[in-house]
Amino acid sequence: MYKITNKQELNSAVTLMDIEAPFVAQKAQAGQFIILRVDEEGERIPLTVSGFDRENGTVRVVFQRVGATTEKLHSKKVGETISDFVGPLGRETKLDGLKKVCIVGGGVGCAIALPIAEKLTAMGCDVTSVIGFRSKELLIFEEEFRKASSRLFVMTDDGSYGRQGNVCVPLNEMFEQGERFDEVITIGPLVMMKFVVLATKPTGIPCTVSMNPIMIDGTGMCGGCRLTLTRNGERMTKFACVDGPDFNGYEVDFDEVMARSSIYRNFERHAYEEACNLFKKEVE
Repeated sequence: MYKITNKQELNSAVTLMDIEAPFVAQKAQAGQFIILRVDEEGERIPLTVSGFDRENGTVRVVFQRVGATTEKLHSKKVGETISDFVGPLGRETKLDGLKKVCIVGGGVGCAIALPIAEKLTAMGCDVTSVIGFRSKELLIFEEEFRKASSRLFVMTDDGSYGRQGNVCVPLNEMFEQGERFDEVITIGPLVMMKFVVLATKPTGIPCTVSMNPIMIDGTGMCGGCRLTLTRNGERMTKFACVDGPDFNGYEVDFDEVMARSSIYRNFERHAYEEACNLFKKEVE
């Protein structure tokens, strides 16, 4: 069993937890993920590592409450435990040799982008960060990004905070002004990453995306997290759990990934509503 040592509600839909998992904490790196089960009857869900404390043996995860399992996890209190916590899985984000990088994060993806920005800054890299949210109420980790970035652009869709517009607005402005980066790293909703890739492609700057598709076992055996890449004119299948989660954004078939990711949307919503009703009854 794995004890929850810290819990914070970052906004109305996103929760941060530090979970005691010393063996995972010793090996975890930025960009990797874990798979957990809340209880022995629960489903397995992947969550990207948002931070770790090797000394205290804890791993940080940040998750959005979108289904029954994330709602069950959110209902857990500090001091309580979860059944399984497996990792680290996947490949760490490759950062060696980078001197100037643009990090583009959207929504809860900013929790994954932050440790990458922090590691790059610790390595002496010049980091520009662009983070985007639907509104001010959903903003997370602004101050942490300021500390980890030489420049920070905060965008909101409705203009309630920072600048109004999506993350491609400052990105395109920088490109138009002749700004160059060794790499653009983007993490967030699929549609956001797709358009960051499209904005970056004319510059020829390498663009890395972090993929988190439907996943079951995390070992490459189930095939649920498969992606189609096109490399040198050849289409190929890769698995996010063992070949990723980071990929060359120019190679990813985003339309296929988005179509597959929507398959269980209605089921997840129904399960989420059932879980919420169950918790309400328990409280009453």
